[in-house]
Amino acid sequence: MLHVEAHAKVSSIHGIGLFADQFIPAGTVIWRFQVGFDVELSDEDFARLTEVAQKQVRRYAYSFPIGRRYFLSSDDDRFTNHSDTPNTHFVDGCTVAARDIQPGEELTTDYREFGMSLPGDL
Repeated sequence: MLHVEAHAKVSSIHGIGLFADQFIPAGTVIWRFQVGFDVELSDEDFARLTEVAQKQVRRYAYSFPIGRRYFLSSDDDRFTNHSDTPNTHFVDGCTVAARDIQPGEELTTDYREFGMSLPGDL
């Protein structure tokens, strides 16, 4: 669940992105998994989903290859785009501001922190 004010809009990075609506100081927790709001799926849970639902999870969930878990944000955090020079990073199960983030700035993360591969990484 997002812990800061942010909204989704068209991104110059890719499709739709997540943009800060407030000043976010370095070290601020931006997102943390919230039981009952966000969704955690095991590999077995994922396999039971319809093909359409699996496509949605593949597109928007953070996945961890070890233990095959999927974490799906129920808010606009799912629109956070990848960057090789992100302004957030993943610490102890939370997304945290890696530096001060200005209002209107797109929030980005390095998908590889979640064990995800990028196109061309094969």
